[in-house]
Amino acid sequence: MPTVGRAGPYRILFFSADRSEPPHVHVLRDAAAVKLWLDPVAIARNHGFSPIEVRRIRGIIVLRQTELLEKWNGYFRQEKR
Repeated sequence: MPTVGRAGPYRILFFSADRSEPPHVHVLRDAAAVKLWLDPVAIARNHGFSPIEVRRIRGIIVLRQTELLEKWNGYFRQEKR
């Protein structure tokens, strides 16, 4: 599970087994995790984050959407080789 970024206490990553799904990231902090689709940015599921924190995380992902989509596409294109 490659870490593709950090934002404050949050670790942003994706799982290599998720290649068959649309582009998305997982954001982790301690025991909490949220999955967000990248295009458009939307919450897929949340485990442990408060609604306020989910909105904050979504805002971070919106600001970094282009970068994260590029990393997703680059990683999974490379993995297919």
